[in-house]
Amino acid sequence: ITKLTISSTIKVTGNVVITENAKQPFEIQATSIEIESLCPTDYPLQKKRHSFEYLRTIAHLRPRTNTFNAVFRIRSVAAFAIHQYFQERGYVYVHTPIITCADCEGSAEMFKLTTLNLDEDLPKKDGKVDFSEDLFGKKAYITGSGQLHGETFASAFGKIYTFGPTLRSENSNTKTHANEFWMIEPEMAFCDLNGLMDIEEEMLKYIVKFVMERCKEEITFCDQFVEKGLKTKLQNLLNSKFVRISHHDVIDILKKANRTWEFEPQYSEDIAKEHEKYITEYFKGPVFITDWPKDIKAYYMKLNADEKTVAAVDLVVPEAGELMGGS
Repeated sequence: ITKLTISSTIKVTGNVVITENAKQPFEIQATSIEIESLCPTDYPLQKKRHSFEYLRTIAHLRPRTNTFNAVFRIRSVAAFAIHQYFQERGYVYVHTPIITCADCEGSAEMFKLTTLNLDEDLPKKDGKVDFSEDLFGKKAYITGSGQLHGETFASAFGKIYTFGPTLRSENSNTKTHANEFWMIEPEMAFCDLNGLMDIEEEMLKYIVKFVMERCKEEITFCDQFVEKGLKTKLQNLLNSKFVRISHHDVIDILKKANRTWEFEPQYSEDIAKEHEKYITEYFKGPVFITDWPKDIKAYYMKLNADEKTVAAVDLVVPEAGELMGGS
């Protein structure tokens, strides 16, 4: 037993004793210890903090670290909370196709799907690749959104939601871009923009509150070792009333700000990360930005009476930036 190595598997029999004033509030006073499996001495995880870069090189052992342990417990509870929120409110959970031949997000932005052998000469027709030789007889993509299918289901069921893996061909070298993530897409019939914002705010607060109640140890760990002040930040989100402001008024505020921008704010353009950060700091909390210029938003969004803007909204939150988008 004195030669036990880190991550060995043992079976301990004994009495559990309360030790209230100690760092750990209980201990096991062992009467017997059996070794099930000794871990090799070259086991690469030591009893110290490792960088994420190092943990990438030992992906099969990452789930054993405290950080990954906390993150994936939180993620599991958050996923359950998402389903519970929508199920309690009468939404139908819909599974939309991953494979599509309709490039709703723009084909240049989507991953192509093919069974053609890319190591051999591809079949050609009129100088281009002949996709009639491919599995589906035409170009196929991995979809970046289940929205178009979701809309047809909402027209039948009234309220639906999707929640599943999403793939985007983004350069994911920043913490705000990801090639692969899980996305929630609700669709509600007979709902205006204010109703949509009510649902977005209620849902986000429901999930954060649910996780904070069910994952107290994990949140405390993250607050101490991953990001100090995290617990306070989440509590502030729960206590805040999300601001609602138009894109035009946001640009007014940005233009009046006494500072130099890397990207100058424009009434006809999207806002940059630096603008999102400034606006959340300006209002000291999450902000709904509404009524965006029609030329920078998708074709399916409702045109407002001014015929220059659409009934769309983005929710920006402190530090993370844009968290939800809807119309």
